[in-house]
Amino acid sequence: MAIDIEAARHFNPQGVAHGGVAYSLADTAMGGALFSTLDEGFWCATLEIKFNYHVGVREGRLTCDASVLHKGKRVANIDARLFQHDRLVASANGNFAIFAAPHTR
Repeated sequence: MAIDIEAARHFNPQGVAHGGVAYSLADTAMGGALFSTLDEGFWCATLEIKFNYHVGVREGRLTCDASVLHKGKRVANIDARLFQHDRLVASANGNFAIFAAPHTR
């Protein structure tokens, strides 16, 4: 998953992308990685994420690679790495709940 970082849209007063941009990308990629492994009729939701910022994110493409490390019946653990210009800029590890999708009426 990726996002193109633009100064006018994503930068904070310190001249780098707001940390929430990278966090949101990781959370979305991690959920997508898990969701792609779920049986029909199941959903997932973030329980918690430990996020590490290594260097500031500048303009350009920010990519995130997410991998399911362990998937149980009710909880999965997922790892993510975020890169910009082939440089590791952040990393994350999170636990996600797995549950039956609510029935729609």
